[in-house]
Amino acid sequence: MPSYTAPTRDAKFIVKEVLDLPGYGNLPGFESATPDLIDSVIDGCGRFASEVLHPLNQVGDREGCTRHPDGSVTTPTGFKAAFDQYVEAGWSTLSQPTEFGGQGMPHVLGFVLEEFVSTANHSFGMYPGLTNGAVSAILATGSDEQKALYAPRMIASEWLGTMNLTEPQCGTDLGLIRTRAEPQADGSYAVTGTKIFISAGEHDLTDNIVHLVLAKTPGAPDSSKGISLFIVPKILVNPDGSLGERNAVQCGSLEHKMGIHGNATCVMNYDGAKGWLVGEEMKGLSAMFIMMNAARLGVGIQGLAQAEIAYQNAVAYARDRRQGRALTGPADPSAKADPILVHPDVRRMLMDAKAYTEGMRALYLWAALLVDLSHKAATPEEREEADMLLGLLTPVLKGYGTDKGFDVAVNMQQVFGGHGYIAEWGMEQFVRDSRIAMIYEGTNGIQAMDLCGRKLAMKGGAGIQRFFALCDEEIASARAQDPLAPLADALDRALGEQKAATMWFMQNAMANPNNLGAGAHHYMHIMGIVSLGLMWLRMAKVASSALSAGDGDDTFYQAKLTTARYFMDRFVPDAGSLRRKIETGAEAVMALEEDAFATAV
Repeated sequence: MPSYTAPTRDAKFIVKEVLDLPGYGNLPGFESATPDLIDSVIDGCGRFASEVLHPLNQVGDREGCTRHPDGSVTTPTGFKAAFDQYVEAGWSTLSQPTEFGGQGMPHVLGFVLEEFVSTANHSFGMYPGLTNGAVSAILATGSDEQKALYAPRMIASEWLGTMNLTEPQCGTDLGLIRTRAEPQADGSYAVTGTKIFISAGEHDLTDNIVHLVLAKTPGAPDSSKGISLFIVPKILVNPDGSLGERNAVQCGSLEHKMGIHGNATCVMNYDGAKGWLVGEEMKGLSAMFIMMNAARLGVGIQGLAQAEIAYQNAVAYARDRRQGRALTGPADPSAKADPILVHPDVRRMLMDAKAYTEGMRALYLWAALLVDLSHKAATPEEREEADMLLGLLTPVLKGYGTDKGFDVAVNMQQVFGGHGYIAEWGMEQFVRDSRIAMIYEGTNGIQAMDLCGRKLAMKGGAGIQRFFALCDEEIASARAQDPLAPLADALDRALGEQKAATMWFMQNAMANPNNLGAGAHHYMHIMGIVSLGLMWLRMAKVASSALSAGDGDDTFYQAKLTTARYFMDRFVPDAGSLRRKIETGAEAVMALEEDAFATAV
């Protein structure tokens, strides 16, 4: 039976010591984030995730969801009761705006909650998690009436929300959607079409589900420029917020999936369902990106989440399982064999996992701070810079974060040997559950192309240049401290590889766009290495200062320095090989004739 203990100590270290969240108390929304309150929130959501949600993780995997003949769906045993506790504790309102019933806490704390929930029970976390993206789109583009009617109830998790984008014939290329919205005399639209892969499309957790649906109106261009966004509730909502008649939308079937069995992934059929336009007609693409960007940050957290729980269980197993002897001689002469933790190859896998999980936790929490600063920083310039850095980092968090998260889950399964392949240990579920994060909300290939094709050129390259300057500043500062100088030098080497790869794209992508496409995945991983390296340099700086000051908890801080050194030794060299792959260009990638891919008979 797998276990999970929320990493509250590490979260507090990053939030309070690395990011210094209390130091932003002069900004609106930050004033209540005192050290004591931060501890209370992190400890509270850690207990809820570990004690309430994690015991249901294997239950959800075994049982899955059940669709009934009337199209209704029942979630696994215990999910409804756990959800009621989640709502009663106010977790859904933590970082939502106060004017719509939220607590207004910084997104940094909201992201801690999201990690702990996703780690404890990935499938459960997707029910309230996707509502965040829907709420963001409504608040950004909806009318005042729509905000007042839907946002407070969704923020309170009285109702949950979904995102309905994908159709059988289109995923990434949303210009191909066929769902239609016909205007009606009362100002509403009749929405007709089929959407697939709709997470939490139908369930028994709330009385209503608010679907945000992409569709095309009559006469709209048959391309992405013709897309509009509509609110289509499962149950029609009266002007006073009470529920009315059932809408003409139904779950046609549940997908049979590799993992995340506890979440209802639905085929949704709209048969003239009543919907209301959100924002302007044919401006749905911009609203969609609000939802997608929020969801992509959440998926990046899911990559970390599955790696974290797999790592925790692999460490416990490696300390307990005895096989063979240490290469340097028996570590425990009183026993017939040593714990497998003594073996360097097991250590390699565990150290890779530790370096990734702790580095990625720091990176996504920094991204959460950027979310807050993009809205609440003191000056327009600071807000613009935060927004620019966040846009640059989002595809890295989603793409690199979930690629490496899956790799960690697989390697932690490997630590278990044959037992990792057996369901009762839980490791094969972590592998299956983690795999979807590389696919949904835009496959990781799309993330790489978003980074290289859009974000590098954003505002004339201002975003990537600011990122480079930020890294240069951190490296120069760290070099002035003897214990940190080798770490700073290593990060500088990785940063140099990224700068060189960026220049190569500038020189070679215009003449042949395939050069960019062939190297985008590798570039995203270089930037992932540099971004995590930046986080490790920051964490090492704090740990070194704490040790020098004698602040206590020396074991914790020394482990940070050791893991930082491991990251620089073992992850950073990959940046050079990735750059060399980029510089081979697209010729060999694109050279093979299409027929040559077919199997010879």
